[in-house]
Amino acid sequence: MKLLTPRSRGTSVWAFTSSFGGGLVAGDQTELDLEIAAGARCFVGTQSSTKIYRNPAALPCGHQTTAELGDASLLVFAPDPVQAFAGSAYTQRQEFRLTPSANLVLLDWFTAGRTARGERWAFNHFQSRNDVFVDGRRGFVDSLLLEPESGLIAGSHRLGRFNCVAMLLFLGSTVEAAANRALENIASREVVQNAPSIASASRVAGGAIIRIAGESTESVGRELHQHLQPLTALLGDDPWARKW
Repeated sequence: MKLLTPRSRGTSVWAFTSSFGGGLVAGDQTELDLEIAAGARCFVGTQSSTKIYRNPAALPCGHQTTAELGDASLLVFAPDPVQAFAGSAYTQRQEFRLTPSANLVLLDWFTAGRTARGERWAFNHFQSRNDVFVDGRRGFVDSLLLEPESGLIAGSHRLGRFNCVAMLLFLGSTVEAAANRALENIASREVVQNAPSIASASRVAGGAIIRIAGESTESVGRELHQHLQPLTALLGDDPWARKW
């Protein structure tokens, strides 16, 4: 894994994680430690989707992120989706520690795999956990485990027709306006049967959480961009303008 740091966008710093293979092969374990100083603004993304390659040796791979956010800082942590191939095993753990005045936007999303090749939810193990601590106390936890042993992942009572799932979290006063806008936008919509994507929104302590499921990565990406776009004023530019 390596970090790419393009030219600074105004008052924010951007960084993109990358790897030579575009993802993880069996047995790979990567770690990313972040420290956002007081008053700093940072965007962290990925160069492309993180691919979890086929794992014939049954060796698990994984990634761990830890981040410390100082007073009045802002971290927009918005990687591209994880794409787990058939037969792969992946575990992700991310932990964010905020001071009371720090701000966080966290995006965690994943796809069904190489659907163009007929692979849909064909991995052996996928686990993702996000923990957010504010002033030393756990303020938010989101934990997901998908394994075929618990039932057909693509079954009608699990992922069904959807091929991409996303979780978007807003925390802090600096991103409060963006959170409120997303809540109002989703609350005002009519429910459309068999829509290509669906979204729900709810308040959490200090912010809001958005959940999206879509039949395609593109439809989820468009929905996410709609809610992330207000952050461009804070970052000095739009990191997603040429992505989704």
